[in-house]
Amino acid sequence: MWQAARLALGTASALGLSRFAYGLLVPAMRDDLHWTLAEAGAMSTANGLGYLVGALVTASAVRRWGVAVAFRAGMALTAVTLAATAISDDFAVLLALRAAAGVVGAVVFVSGGVIASRLAHRVGSGTPITVYFAGAGLGIVFGGVTIPLLGHDWRVAWLVLGVAAGLATPACWTAAHADDDPPTATAGRARVRALWRAAAAYLLFALGYITYITFLSAYLADRDASTGQVVLTWVALGLGVLVAPALWSRPIGAWPGTRALAAVLVVLGAGAGLALVAPAPAVVVASAIVYGATFMGVPAAITALIRAGVPAADWTATLAAFTTVFAAGQTAGPWLAGMVADRTSTDATVAWTAVLCVAAALLVVRVGPPRRPGAPRPPRRRPAAPARPRPGS
Repeated sequence: MWQAARLALGTASALGLSRFAYGLLVPAMRDDLHWTLAEAGAMSTANGLGYLVGALVTASAVRRWGVAVAFRAGMALTAVTLAATAISDDFAVLLALRAAAGVVGAVVFVSGGVIASRLAHRVGSGTPITVYFAGAGLGIVFGGVTIPLLGHDWRVAWLVLGVAAGLATPACWTAAHADDDPPTATAGRARVRALWRAAAAYLLFALGYITYITFLSAYLADRDASTGQVVLTWVALGLGVLVAPALWSRPIGAWPGTRALAAVLVVLGAGAGLALVAPAPAVVVASAIVYGATFMGVPAAITALIRAGVPAADWTATLAAFTTVFAAGQTAGPWLAGMVADRTSTDATVAWTAVLCVAAALLVVRVGPPRRPGAPRPPRRRPAAPARPRPGS
């Protein structure tokens, strides 16, 4: 499990630092650069668009260089793009840098997920997958502890994030080895059709989940939250992500089909909605804990579903296809939710997450276990023949 723990520095950088920590910087950048909430959401949209491009090119990168090299290169470039975000306050330049961070982040996300899936296959357990995705919590905790203490100096904050990602790169370098992974002529086929309900639910999840974490600090700022409350809320969220493997590894590995996926989505929607019950700090912290303990369980459940229902040769292509769906959703979500919030309040961003996650759960709640391509179909039960009347009856 030590390999999976070091591999988790990939999601710590590509997600925790490069994507989610931006939510902590929204209030400072919004005030200093005079952004609307829609413009602040557009930065997440650009990052999501980059994820979309990155998901599309990952299979080609793996074909050419192998999954380990793709992971390592993505990690190094993530650190560069984070540090570079401090160089300009021009809106177009910042959009381009956030998009570039999304491209390389997607390469890390997909290639690391494939390595974690292979490790899970070797050890016969889904724990490496949940541990890998829980790494995002490390990045969230780091950002939650450091960024609020820097006040409104968002440029220094981006440099700090870049340095942290740079230190994580050599720390997980050897964990990315894949002994059975020479560059090959093919990365397999993307098998999405048989899992279309899960793909649609993943799209709704992506549309919804990212708005909560993008606008969480703006939500707190609108309620005049103190620096201490912001730090506490984000650290609680990150610690929730870190304990997620203990909560979800067994259900994800044991529950057939999409039962685990539906369960995670329901809890996630309820946790996000909890913040709307009352503005009290304790309630918001509780919401953050539930959200943190569940939202990375969704990609873990999707990865486990792919591992169970798709041949190993097709894992890379199928996971890249699902990441493309995921990226499309999180590209549109923050911008759309930001426009709604500009016309209402930041409460709308929280409600957006809750409604879409519950809708995604309803979409998959009755789906059975996946069937690998080529596997025999279960025999259909024939209706019982009607009983013949007995003579004399």
